[in-house]
Amino acid sequence: MIAVIGLGAMGLGIAQVFAQSGASVRATDQSPEARASAPSRLRAALEPRVAKGAMTAEAMEATLSRLTVVDSLEDLAPADLVIEAVAERLAVKQAVFATLEPLLAANAVLATNTSSLSVGAIAQGLTRPGQVLGLHFFNPAPVMKLVELIAHPGTSPEALAQARALTEAAGKVVISCADRPGFIVNRCARPYYGEALALVEEGRSAPEIDAAMMAHGYKLGPFALIDLIGADINLAATEGLSAAMGQHPRYHVFQALRAQVASGKLGRKTGSGFISSPAAAPPDADAIALRIEATLVNEAAWVLSEGGVTAGDIDTAMTLGLNFPRGPFAALERHGRDAIRATLAALEARAPLHLKTRYMPAPILA
Repeated sequence: MIAVIGLGAMGLGIAQVFAQSGASVRATDQSPEARASAPSRLRAALEPRVAKGAMTAEAMEATLSRLTVVDSLEDLAPADLVIEAVAERLAVKQAVFATLEPLLAANAVLATNTSSLSVGAIAQGLTRPGQVLGLHFFNPAPVMKLVELIAHPGTSPEALAQARALTEAAGKVVISCADRPGFIVNRCARPYYGEALALVEEGRSAPEIDAAMMAHGYKLGPFALIDLIGADINLAATEGLSAAMGQHPRYHVFQALRAQVASGKLGRKTGSGFISSPAAAPPDADAIALRIEATLVNEAAWVLSEGGVTAGDIDTAMTLGLNFPRGPFAALERHGRDAIRATLAALEARAPLHLKTRYMPAPILA
């Protein structure tokens, strides 16, 4: 049995993933309103699939029957795997697991869906920290195939195997990664936004940068992606990673992003953002794409050099987690090592003082 704590969009989506795959799911939330509305919200999420023929009405009813909404953590005691999707605050997640741990069987796995917090820190103070790991689903969970599986140094191999098996049985592609800031996708994606913002601060327009990347196979340009996520959410993620990585210039928080948030034009949720209308790809679209992909390659190479992940896993994570047309190591093969190194060297040579060392190549590139 799978348990989910938190019935917001992400938690309910995770519950849907497992219920749809045939698992019995118990879920709860501290909000009575969230608990009461969960079945109707799940039905509303499934009905369009029935309407377009992607799911039968019988399958929808079976999925709904597998979700049981309960009032308390005590009702989750029989679970083999518990996934928390509560507020992204360390103290909140620690308190949930501290309350939950004594209620569960010794071999039950406690998984956090954190996208930014240390899994090891969440496990601190627990009696069985070896049973704690990260299962980072991507939004919307029923649609996105990728799940990052994060082990902190004390996570047991048995817990990892159990979490992987149950998640893969639910139809997900599970990629292992180390308990480091940003894991794989959120860290390796920073240059996609950051280098685009650097170009804006150099005088280029957001629509032409997006057009350049779309001309090279990207479904969404960096600014359309920021608009989709929300500029405020992107800023918070960027600031968090910058702090976690010691304000290294590779994670610089660009003023153009701060100004966008200050303007209130946060993207789709406010009705306006960086992109108001599309543009044609500029004449130097190839150079723009090479610049952004070179920084993506370099960040992925730094992650690879730190260990705990393979180049193939990074490429899979980036293509599934962000719908990129290719992962950074596929981009490296496409452009060639010499072109990537030359691009990084040229960027470093002309970088302003506050960005110096931003473009220094990772060891495997140098």
